Amino acid sequence: MNPSTYQVYPVVWENDRVILIDQNRLPGKYSIVEISRCEDMVEAIKTMIVRGAPAIGVAAAYGIYLGAREIKTKERKAFLAELEIVAQQLRQTRPTAVNLFWAIMRMLKNAYETIGTVEEIKASLLETAQQIQLEDLQTCQSIGDRGLEVLPTTPDKLCLLTHCNAGALATAGYGTALGVVRSAWRDGRLARLYADETRPRLQGARLTTWECVEEGIPVTLITDSMAAHCMKQGLIDAVVVGADRIAANGDTANKIGTYSVALIAQAHQIPFFVAAPISTIDFQLSTGEEIPIEERHPSEIYQIGETVICPPKVEFYNPAFDVTPAELITAIITEKGALAPSELSQLNIKQSV
Repeated sequence: MNPSTYQVYPVVWENDRVILIDQNRLPGKYSIVEISRCEDMVEAIKTMIVRGAPAIGVAAAYGIYLGAREIKTKERKAFLAELEIVAQQLRQTRPTAVNLFWAIMRMLKNAYETIGTVEEIKASLLETAQQIQLEDLQTCQSIGDRGLEVLPTTPDKLCLLTHCNAGALATAGYGTALGVVRSAWRDGRLARLYADETRPRLQGARLTTWECVEEGIPVTLITDSMAAHCMKQGLIDAVVVGADRIAANGDTANKIGTYSVALIAQAHQIPFFVAAPISTIDFQLSTGEEIPIEERHPSEIYQIGETVICPPKVEFYNPAFDVTPAELITAIITEKGALAPSELSQLNIKQSV
């Protein structure tokens, strides 16, 4: 659990409890939260102690196990009925991030398919949660390496731009978009990362830059409104962002402001990449119009810290995500390789076979 290295793991199973890095306190303070009850995991996800679609999925998987551990009945049917209630509590925490629902579904499937006593089901659930965590870490490393195959080839090292945090803190470790950045840095192809601050919660400023500084990756923080200027000045070779949910046609929901960056990148003929695991693709949704967009409390935009920044009686609109249309996306980088949005159906066919 040493924060001085890039090997940061935001969700860890240790001594019969879950250890979370409290991402609301970074970068000012590196602190952890110990979770041993499902209701505490629900609150941690809601309040963004843990955030980032893949990390939420891992946390939810452990949340299912913690909830299962609290169920007293030894009768299988009654146990599964109570486990469904636990699952519903976790589903209601964050509506946009599809990895949450994917992980819950996988955990429930395991519970129903495990033959044996209730105690044996509980043991299997813990093993499944740990497997989800391990798989995500391996997936992110693959995404990072696959990203190298599609990044632009330039005479000089690359300067990349990212929006929000899709790094180790948002996953089981290593990251998706920041995984591509890490792999480029490791291979000597990266000169610098430009990080949007990402209003209103400032994940780019607080989290992405923290990860980069800890690892020694050159990073320049810019405000969200500076992206167009930086592209016009020739400072950006490519954009790499993460995703919270991708529709079957490639429309992608990510942190609010991502759509703006994609439009600016298109205007300057700069490639715009989305890096995400296949589990982030929701093949049940035809287009991004069907993706539910979470709206968060207005306090996130009417104050910074304890300081209120607007007059009383102002009305507020605070969507946490926007949807970038597929036609603005150069490629979606997955653990299986980079695909044009129109090619995502190939993955669905392979999964169905």
